[in-house]
Amino acid sequence: MITGIGLDITELDRITDLNQKSEKFHKRILTDAEQRHYQTLSGHRQTEFLAGRFAAKEAFAKALGTGIGPQCSFQDISVLPNSKGAPILSFKDELVEGFVSITHTRTVAAAQVILQKM
Repeated sequence: MITGIGLDITELDRITDLNQKSEKFHKRILTDAEQRHYQTLSGHRQTEFLAGRFAAKEAFAKALGTGIGPQCSFQDISVLPNSKGAPILSFKDELVEGFVSITHTRTVAAAQVILQKM
């Protein structure tokens, strides 16, 4: 049974600007494991990864019905690739039952989350 749907779209230029203004920005958005993956990337791919995770986490918080805040922070949500590269979503170190999809264009990253039950 579907219990929540969330969608978010993020402009890559906005993420680039925020990340350049503050070295702490990506550390606020990404978990330690996500940061390790982020560091293996370079240039524009880092921006895509960061923007995609930002959008996925926002979409998850919307699907959960809480938004980003005290009940659901960026650090509570992890989106890492599985062995085939598909994103896997965890919340507070528990695998989420549902689906996450992330996509990029030249200018935006978008993500959709469908929760089956929480």
